[in-house]
Amino acid sequence: MFRHTFTTLVITSSIVGGAVATTAGAQSTSTPAAKIDYSDGKNWLCQAGRKDSCAVDLTATVVAADGKLTKETWQNNSKAAVDCFYVYPTVSLDTTPNSDMNAGPEEHNVVLAQFARFGSQCRTFAPLYRQVTLTALRANMSGKPMAADRSLGYNDVVNAWNYYLEHDNKGRGVVLIGHSQGSGVLTQLIKNEIDGKPIQKQLISAILMGTSLQVPKGKDVGGAFKEIPLCHSETQIGCAMAYASFRSTVPPPANSLFGRAPEGMMAACTNPANLRGGSGQLHSYFSNRARPEGNAFEWSKGAKIDTPFVSLPGLVTAECVNNEHGSYLEITVHGNPVDARTDDITGDVITNGQVQANWGLHLIDAHLAMGNLVDIVNKQAKTYLHQHK
Repeated sequence: MFRHTFTTLVITSSIVGGAVATTAGAQSTSTPAAKIDYSDGKNWLCQAGRKDSCAVDLTATVVAADGKLTKETWQNNSKAAVDCFYVYPTVSLDTTPNSDMNAGPEEHNVVLAQFARFGSQCRTFAPLYRQVTLTALRANMSGKPMAADRSLGYNDVVNAWNYYLEHDNKGRGVVLIGHSQGSGVLTQLIKNEIDGKPIQKQLISAILMGTSLQVPKGKDVGGAFKEIPLCHSETQIGCAMAYASFRSTVPPPANSLFGRAPEGMMAACTNPANLRGGSGQLHSYFSNRARPEGNAFEWSKGAKIDTPFVSLPGLVTAECVNNEHGSYLEITVHGNPVDARTDDITGDVITNGQVQANWGLHLIDAHLAMGNLVDIVNKQAKTYLHQHK
């Protein structure tokens, strides 16, 4: 079975009592940091109308079960009538507990993997923010926590959001997109700044990946959000999608970082492959970058693929399950040893040669459902624009 080596970890974020709770240690009590000036373009990874981190090559090779390779091009829609606002996960390799505002390759790369493709449906906005770093996460995991300021990144994103609303939004509908720490920050922002407020009418949807969004058991609203329900249709707007993915063969263990909730609550799971419920085919876009050991993953047996992304129709399905392991998106890979393409996918978190089951497929939460999510945003945007003529 092919596995993805542990090249990057993404911090766990959850909502506890309305605050972002991370695994990065105690909050700093130092003098408040200076407010970021989001009128300065260098503080944005993506800002509509620029050549920036979202202006990237998203060409994909579609690998059919019979081994046929088809190149799929991609086109940005600079005239999109709606916006997407993205908060990225924990990727910063800065050596301090909170990151600085200088984008490194890791920030640019996560935009490539998780956000830029939405540019076919919306204008793209992605602020830099002083997030809790991988350094702080790893220190905490080793038993030597660093004093990271959990409110610093959140306040940055709130400031960026308010700048966007004042200077760029102009009454347009907006999709909020986040993963892991980014989802935690966005969950708090939605709760404090959007839920039940006039701006809620402009919310097309919120896509919160790699997190445990709290909802009461058997209900769609009333946990993290008071008025924003979970999505159950591709044409439903003003709703939220959330999930954390695990292999069907490796369900969440007792120490799982996702899929758990306090008594009376559950972790929300909305299946991008079938929002109405049940199983569905994932339209995945996997990265075709070389792994740390220097070789690329063999997506098609014996064939060389040179595009940055790969799509494998029909190989992977997903279904939301709620059982003794928790509530999560169960990922099933339908490999066939006799056909011409890979029988498995990369994406597990591995340390010292061991799969870390408690992380699930956290590294590829976005990759797994990227095509489905882009299609959903397309349909939701059309619904929103029809209702707001």
